[in-house]
Amino acid sequence: MITGELKNKIDSLWDIFAAGGLVNPLDVIEQITYLMFIRDLDDTDNLRAKESLMLGLEYKSRFAGIVNINGREIDANQLRWSVFRDLNAGQTYSIMQDFVFPFLKTLDANKDSAYSKYMDDAIFKLPTPLLLSKVIDALDEIYDLMSKSEDKDIRGDVYEYLLNKIAQSGLNGQFRTPRHIIHMMVELMQPKADDVICDPACGTSGFLVSAGEYLKENHREEIFFNNVKKDHYMNHMFHGYDMDRTMLRIGAMNMMTHGVDRPYIEYRDSLSDQNLDKDKYSLILANPPFKGSLDYDTVSADLLKVCKTKKTELLFLALFLRMLRIGGRCACIVPDGVLFGSSTAHKAIRREIIENNRLEAVISMPSGVFKPYAGVSTGILIFTKTGHGGTDNVWFYDMTADGYSLDDKRTAIADNDIPDIIARFRNLEAEKESERTEKSFFVSKEEIVSNDYDLSINKYKKTEYVPVEYPSTEELMADLYELQKQISEKMDELNSLLGL
Repeated sequence: MITGELKNKIDSLWDIFAAGGLVNPLDVIEQITYLMFIRDLDDTDNLRAKESLMLGLEYKSRFAGIVNINGREIDANQLRWSVFRDLNAGQTYSIMQDFVFPFLKTLDANKDSAYSKYMDDAIFKLPTPLLLSKVIDALDEIYDLMSKSEDKDIRGDVYEYLLNKIAQSGLNGQFRTPRHIIHMMVELMQPKADDVICDPACGTSGFLVSAGEYLKENHREEIFFNNVKKDHYMNHMFHGYDMDRTMLRIGAMNMMTHGVDRPYIEYRDSLSDQNLDKDKYSLILANPPFKGSLDYDTVSADLLKVCKTKKTELLFLALFLRMLRIGGRCACIVPDGVLFGSSTAHKAIRREIIENNRLEAVISMPSGVFKPYAGVSTGILIFTKTGHGGTDNVWFYDMTADGYSLDDKRTAIADNDIPDIIARFRNLEAEKESERTEKSFFVSKEEIVSNDYDLSINKYKKTEYVPVEYPSTEELMADLYELQKQISEKMDELNSLLGL
């Protein structure tokens, strides 16, 4: 979470845009994203050059040699943030407008890539050199504060806070998945170097970025010292779909900034017939839209065969099952109603997951996790596509704290179940003896089936009542008389002192 000086700096940056005449939140977030991307390109290029030198690998800088932009030649080194930011405001503005922005559109030679498609119509909208100069200075201050932070994911938190500005302005109403919840889900699923990962409602690619960072941290040598696996990581591993071009553009840049050259991110209605993906992915990580209601004629027919409904949260579960290959795994966030809803469609999708595939875990989350965007109660489902059943015992966990207060302020607190959830999930064998009164426990498939496939943790959790002994009526009355006597004595003393 962003607080203190860093939050104030970001708010000030937003105010600079407003004072400069840019007041549309979507325009502001786009322009900030472009500038952060330009700065990050310089930083990541230097970092990758150093890493390649240390590893003895060949590396060609994006800023090497002379580049031809719109018939004009310029030394690419002049397009580095660290170089042009030191020029006067007029020169910086000219280079940004005439060279840097057009240069962004040439970064990927593959014109069919996500990056090329969503950067093709990108426009530099800062109206004056003075505004650009102020924004550059403000961003440098923000990056300086980020570099001093002990939070290793401060960059992601800053980005999430910026995106929150859109939600606060009433535009692009979907709420964001908190960064620490994304990280928890990735840690639970432990992506592997040969996974093919998808988020069918990717937004700004938060799940894909987090999965990529996990792989770099835990499988660096396996990926980057093997040309085949490196090519898979850079070009074939990550897939994301969404119906918001602004979010797709931000998502493509977000992935490239994090070192993934060609993520497959495209505009697509995942629930419609235009999505033909079937038996394709080994891992799905998602927080699909809640409370949406679609017309039957806009939904893919094969999804309606699994559960005939207009509710997007149920249709996405059917979609995940279709998109996963046999053995593929899924961790997704669902509203609580999915877990215990009594409609035919609710029961049908739960039955499909439990009877024909393998449901592994249900993690119940408190309602404040998504504040200030929404107060809805949610859970996380973890399952594997088998096509022939396999559910035996399902692990339930009752999360009551995620490290932040559950009000709109979401300030950091000490209570945090996330490390415990990860530790227990990675050692489920030790959970078999857990009692129903504990934070986590197993429930047999048979018991779940007998309860109409209800996956609400309250259906199975037992509350341990500790008997409390109260004093008898005679003792209470005696105490009251004694108190009344003491009060009378004190009142007499007070009257005496006052001469009454």
